[in-house]
Amino acid sequence: MILLTVALNTTAQLFLKLGSGKEAILNLFLIGGVALYGLSTIIYITVLSKLNLSIAYPMVIGLTVAATTIVGAIALQEKVTTTSWIGVGLLLSGIFAIAMSKNQ
Repeated sequence: MILLTVALNTTAQLFLKLGSGKEAILNLFLIGGVALYGLSTIIYITVLSKLNLSIAYPMVIGLTVAATTIVGAIALQEKVTTTSWIGVGLLLSGIFAIAMSKNQ
């Protein structure tokens, strides 16, 4: 469920980016992005019912940051610096440590 929340958040970010700067204030990308955020929130609440907040929140936010960076680089052709990739690697290392602490 965490990965589904991350996927929905990441797709919502992509849609919001694609919908920003358009002439129409509301467009399908913006509406879709907001709808995906709403759906991800509902699923995240389910995640919170099963995991401690101190585990769920950093995992969801951290994985969303990593996934959004990757999607931005691939789908939007955004330039991501080496320093940013190192940061994503460190972020994933931290998430791994948090996930392992759950199992102890």
